[in-house]
Amino acid sequence: MTEEIENQESAAASAPEDLGEAASESLNPSEPVGGVEELTRERDELKDLLLRKQAEFENFRKRTERERSDFVQYASAEVMRELLNVLDSFELALKPDGTDEEEGRKGFELIYKQLLDSLVRSGLEVIEVEGAMFDPNVHEAVSTQPAPEGVADGMVMAELRRGYQLRGKLLRPTMVMVASSDDSAGNI
Repeated sequence: MTEEIENQESAAASAPEDLGEAASESLNPSEPVGGVEELTRERDELKDLLLRKQAEFENFRKRTERERSDFVQYASAEVMRELLNVLDSFELALKPDGTDEEEGRKGFELIYKQLLDSLVRSGLEVIEVEGAMFDPNVHEAVSTQPAPEGVADGMVMAELRRGYQLRGKLLRPTMVMVASSDDSAGNI
């Protein structure tokens, strides 16, 4: 046990010297300290990681831009495929084959229906105006007409050009004639 006490005393006596050497090493700028080398290595690793992440982000940005460009360029391909069927029908209807006028009209009515169905499948919606009140959000009033008895002021009297929406977004307002109780009815 006395031996242990002597070892502890000698260690305590030498400790201030060890601390002094360590303190003098860290204060001496000419000698490299192991921590500086480690920090330099860590800084270089982080710098390399940053450069890699920047390159990855730039590649991601370019790829995303290319994909967006391709999407915009080819987004209408499905609609075009649908319309090719209509184009084929028009080509058949325009070939001279000796059919009478009534059959030709029926053929064009079928083509019209085929075209409208193709557009509806692509999201087109017809704005219905029959019996509707004038709505400036979907109607464009181009004239007014004196309101006949039983027709409310502001009621749509006639559709002059059909309006359309695409998935709820207005593409073209419906041009309408509106009933007016005002004596100054006419063109707006």
